[in-house]
Amino acid sequence: MKGSIMFTIARRGVLGLGAGAAALALAGAGRKARAVDPVEVRVGFIPVTGVSQLFVLNGLGWAEEKGLKLTLTQFASGPNLIQAVASGGIDAYFAGVGPLIVARQKGVGVKVVAATAVEEVAVLGGKKVAEAVAKGGTIAEAFAAVAKDLGRPVKIATQPKGSVPQTMLLYWIRKVAKIDDASVEVVPLGIEETQQALLAGGVEAATVREPAITVVMEKNPDIRILVTGGQILPNQPGSVFGLTEAFIEKAPAAAQSLVDLTVKATDLLNKDPKSAAPLVNAVLGKGLLSVETVEKALVSPGSKFAADPESILESTGIFQDFQLEIGAIDKVGDLTQLFDASYYKKAVGK
Repeated sequence: MKGSIMFTIARRGVLGLGAGAAALALAGAGRKARAVDPVEVRVGFIPVTGVSQLFVLNGLGWAEEKGLKLTLTQFASGPNLIQAVASGGIDAYFAGVGPLIVARQKGVGVKVVAATAVEEVAVLGGKKVAEAVAKGGTIAEAFAAVAKDLGRPVKIATQPKGSVPQTMLLYWIRKVAKIDDASVEVVPLGIEETQQALLAGGVEAATVREPAITVVMEKNPDIRILVTGGQILPNQPGSVFGLTEAFIEKAPAAAQSLVDLTVKATDLLNKDPKSAAPLVNAVLGKGLLSVETVEKALVSPGSKFAADPESILESTGIFQDFQLEIGAIDKVGDLTQLFDASYYKKAVGK
């Protein structure tokens, strides 16, 4: 009986509202419902630890707490991902900076709003190459000797033209190691295919990023690091977080939240990689890697996490100049038009 009386009182309270008050109440309820609707973000990424911030901020539910609904799609390489960005199918980009430079020059509206990692790309050599390098002398002499022994150029696997691994490989061959072009054959493959080719002996060397560096060397101890990312180019630009200008215009608050969370995730990766490892493994491991292997990859020389986009401007300029030299781009663009550090600065209170 008491419950019936209370229901009647409540019902009369609602029905007793005037038409204007009722309309305002309904409008307020509608606004409240719309305010909590999540912002959908279509995120493309490549499977490397250099974009681990994405896996952390999504895996810990930080994005959801900020009202963001992320849909993650994996791509085999940055150039493949940028095609999806150009066609309007992706809002956020977690991959190498190289394809973004190419895309911007072709009129694709995209901005680098944060860095994620530097000095990722290393060159690994199989047993034959590693032993030749270990004998002493220059790397150029070692590659020439292996090529002579094979009766053909040394095959080096890397990612497609315009990618960071491909650009850095050619930079190393021509500017650092100064290997005769006749001694090498560059083989463009996807990220996972590169790893498989090196392990299977289909190529003698490869440009590899974490966690593949750790995985490959665990599976085959004869494979060695010939040169680290920092030895190829100090502060080598690598993976970055980019957003389309269309998404930024449509959801500026969401864009800022994503950068805030990327900075927060970078801090966690640098201070507590052990906690981050299961989150990264959940995406990259695919049930094939152990958490211990991923944790090892997160603290290797190939995993240097950094969020400040301006910190890689100078090295990206060197990178872009070389892209022009090898024909990956037609002209050198103004990187300040590609990079937008304002979101990062707001995130860290600058």
